[in-house]
Amino acid sequence: MALSCCFHRHVAQLRHQGATEANAGPAMAVLHLNSDWRNVSGIIAAARALPPGVPLIVMIHGYRFCPFSPTHDPHRHILALDPTLPGPRLRSWPAALGMRGEDGALGIAFGWPARGGLGRVYHRAGVIGRDLGQWIGALAEAAGRPVQVIGHSLGGRVALQAMAGAPAGSVGRIILLAAAELRPAAEAAMDSPAGRGAEVINVTSRENDLFDFAMELVVSRGRHAALGFGLSQPRPNWLDLQIDAPEPRAALAGLGFDIGAETARACHWSPYLRAGLFDFYRVALGQPWALPLRLLRAHLPERQAPRWSRLLQLPGRPAAPHGAQG
Repeated sequence: MALSCCFHRHVAQLRHQGATEANAGPAMAVLHLNSDWRNVSGIIAAARALPPGVPLIVMIHGYRFCPFSPTHDPHRHILALDPTLPGPRLRSWPAALGMRGEDGALGIAFGWPARGGLGRVYHRAGVIGRDLGQWIGALAEAAGRPVQVIGHSLGGRVALQAMAGAPAGSVGRIILLAAAELRPAAEAAMDSPAGRGAEVINVTSRENDLFDFAMELVVSRGRHAALGFGLSQPRPNWLDLQIDAPEPRAALAGLGFDIGAETARACHWSPYLRAGLFDFYRVALGQPWALPLRLLRAHLPERQAPRWSRLLQLPGRPAAPHGAQG
């Protein structure tokens, strides 16, 4: 834990850096940070120089990426503005979130070692997330605005644990993409000082049921549910969005966001590969006032389709309707 202690001392130093960094030049559209916490001061400087109204978005990859492995580096793949690492399931998050232009958000692409056994990586994600939360506090303070976060898979756990460890008011909105987290940990994060003031959009899909079930077995031996059906009780600052059913797709279309209708029986990556979704994410993170949770909740179904309704769907028949399980 020596690295974590050094990290916390470094965050404390960053909070008291002088005005020299506040006069730094214009921020790049995407800055890259890893869990070894190098280049932290440069990112804090960019946050201080950020013009009013420009959103600050932290992007967190999921399982099996590692920034310290050239062949698994997320900064050359989904977290790159111009990806150079070939491979399946490739979509540039920064480009899709509109970070290429000068008027777009400032993106922080966060990399962490997410390779290894699922149980070990799950635990590691919690530790790294807590450290990230302290850094997000320093980042929000430097920028003078809350930080927005988007994370996929175990990156969703990192995001929630970062919120759990962040100061009150430092996190604005989190978008979870098929988050690999369990309900008790997520509910504890929502009860934290930052969690009580933040908003969470939990993007789910019955395509992810198999992955949720596997995580429940491996991480909790089946004792706790994953987030495929959200939290155990409704909360005003938490919204579930199932993307593979016709009703939510129609609701989003009514709000101006047409998302793809293609579905698979099992897919862990559809929350960032499905066509049109990043148009929604871009507005939800960059202009959250345009998509308040109460507006989304008024348009979306109250319940989700039951587990296994996609995997066990008969050919040529629609998935089970909403309302069977919440």
